[in-house]
Amino acid sequence: MLEWVLEPLTYEFMRNALATGILVGVLCPVVGSYLIIQRMALLGNSIAHAVLPGLAIANFLGINLLMGAFVFGLLSTFVINWIRTQSRVKVDAAMALTLASFFALGVVLLSVLDNRLDLEELLFGDVLTVTTADVWRTSIIAAAILLLVKMLYKELLFYTFDPLGAEAVGLPVKAIDFGLTAAIALAIVAGIKTVGVILVISLLVGPAIAAYLLVKELHCMMALGAVFGALSSISGIYLSYYLDWPCGAAIALVVFSVFLVALFFSPSQGILTRLNSNPYRG
Repeated sequence: MLEWVLEPLTYEFMRNALATGILVGVLCPVVGSYLIIQRMALLGNSIAHAVLPGLAIANFLGINLLMGAFVFGLLSTFVINWIRTQSRVKVDAAMALTLASFFALGVVLLSVLDNRLDLEELLFGDVLTVTTADVWRTSIIAAAILLLVKMLYKELLFYTFDPLGAEAVGLPVKAIDFGLTAAIALAIVAGIKTVGVILVISLLVGPAIAAYLLVKELHCMMALGAVFGALSSISGIYLSYYLDWPCGAAIALVVFSVFLVALFFSPSQGILTRLNSNPYRG
């Protein structure tokens, strides 16, 4: 058993992948918890798909790929808000349209521009491509976002549960909203190498909603979600190594398995718990 655990650690790419996976697994659920509480999970999905044209353009211009992804992630939220404020279109419809349009633009740019990017690697991640530089970059992103969340926890909590009340007492709600959007975009950018553009949304919302079924306080939800996310990343990477599964897909499947366990066995909301407590069953 110990040999099964230690063997992958003899390879540098696996050590890098595990370190990045743990960092992303902790960061994404913390940020995703705010999306779940605000019922805006589709926003994360929209941003995740919207970064693709940024990656294509950045590669073509020879600049940092993550910078291009971050800029287009923010641009997508601007487009969503612009559509919502300039028309009667609801926010969920605006997000769905933006998601599809930005993703389509990214696919076109990857084919039209002189790109050497591997589309499959971008969409689903590739554990073999994670470098030491990626680990350090992810560490900086995670540390910065987690520190800001800790420092501004009370303000974020107030805004998350009562945005109108937060605005009424003078909190800078527009700045808070932009900050959350930027944090989401950075979390997605950090997870692209390990999980990919499409499957990073599983780490963003999956561990958070599993924790949501088990605890009631936001800080507990964020902490438990971070534990679930880190364990899911580690388990998925090991499955990828031993079973030759795509890394992003393996992590996403583990995340869903964790959610199913919480869904069935949650002490307060679990399906089996409700069945056992029903005096009229059978």
